[in-house]
Amino acid sequence: MPLIALGLNHLTAPVALREQVAIDADATPPALAELAAQPGVDEAMILSTCNRTELYCSVREGCEHAPEAWLHARNQMTPGRLDEFLYRHTDGDAVRHVFRVATGLESMVLGEPQILGQVKDAWRAARSANTLQAPMDRLLQNAFAVAKRVRTETRIGTGPVSVAFTAVRLVEQAFADLRESCVLLIGAGDTIELAVRHLIERGVKRLIVANRTIETAQALVNPVGGYAIALADLPKHLAEADIVISATASREPILDVPMLQDALQQRRRRPMLLIDLAVPRDIDPAAAELPDVFLYTIDDLQQAIDSGRRSREASVREAEAIIDLQVERYLAWRRAAEFDRPLRVYRASAEAQRDEVLARAREMLANGRDPHEALDFLANTLTGKLLHTPSVRLHEAAEHGDQALLDAATRLFGTHGRDA
Repeated sequence: MPLIALGLNHLTAPVALREQVAIDADATPPALAELAAQPGVDEAMILSTCNRTELYCSVREGCEHAPEAWLHARNQMTPGRLDEFLYRHTDGDAVRHVFRVATGLESMVLGEPQILGQVKDAWRAARSANTLQAPMDRLLQNAFAVAKRVRTETRIGTGPVSVAFTAVRLVEQAFADLRESCVLLIGAGDTIELAVRHLIERGVKRLIVANRTIETAQALVNPVGGYAIALADLPKHLAEADIVISATASREPILDVPMLQDALQQRRRRPMLLIDLAVPRDIDPAAAELPDVFLYTIDDLQQAIDSGRRSREASVREAEAIIDLQVERYLAWRRAAEFDRPLRVYRASAEAQRDEVLARAREMLANGRDPHEALDFLANTLTGKLLHTPSVRLHEAAEHGDQALLDAATRLFGTHGRDA
């Protein structure tokens, strides 16, 4: 049963397309149900972050393109519209891709740790939706173990490597003294939490966090002395912000051009630095055309991120060696598991035949038949039933010259060199 990893990411598709196909947390359970219901799809998991949307599926032979068809239909696109942006991995390459994603080797920021939590969230969602079976569940468990080992045995995670850190470093380059700047953060997820931590380390004194749920924002900023506001109050406070960092799961822009124009008017042409880390984007791209606005999206951080990537190339080679070994181990387990399925079917059939013949032998005894006769019936009938199908298949193999099956039977039954 082929394993498929299909998706697009920051290397293959622009942010405008990534935000179009992104699947947020609330939409994931119904999306999983739809994907798993596609003809030939037996297992399914969806991973959707700001940098990637990926489908992991176990499919039956002949149904390998069901995930692509579903992705096109879900986004109301004509078949093939996404093909130039999609990557597709099968079987061993799919296993390797899962391990690379979980360890951060496929991330925009090489080795960033947040992706492992996001993969775990995707796994939990798939388990809750009952779209995983033993093979893919085992695959994800192995991915978590591989990621832990890579982080422990290599220096892939040495130093701050998150998108949040890269954004804060960009802020430092733009503002000589962050202590005199007001930073407005929109959202309260992991990325914003990390950004808050890095900003405090750099001496920022004035922090505002805006979130849909104000209690969540308060829990984030109260320990560091900032203050929280509701998203609805953004227009009242936007003019205070020299720097805005936004990372929410909103499907629509949170900051639009009129809102920013009002804030700029109040600021009397003092510039604003806007960093949009969200996919879909939180800030209207047209804001980049406004005077005194400097807008960066997550894709704009790539150059800064690449310099850190080069410094960890030796660790990448070590990580890939660990991954290669674990890929082979998982594939060996999967091959054994796939063989075990027909073996279980054969064992169940044999047990059913045994129970049937045993019931008939007991009936003979209950009717007063000679016990030796009943035992002979039991032994001969059961032997005949168990050997019937293998015997027919071996005769057919001999007639058609299927030497591979005959050799396999010799090894399986241990009959090599014995008289018939």
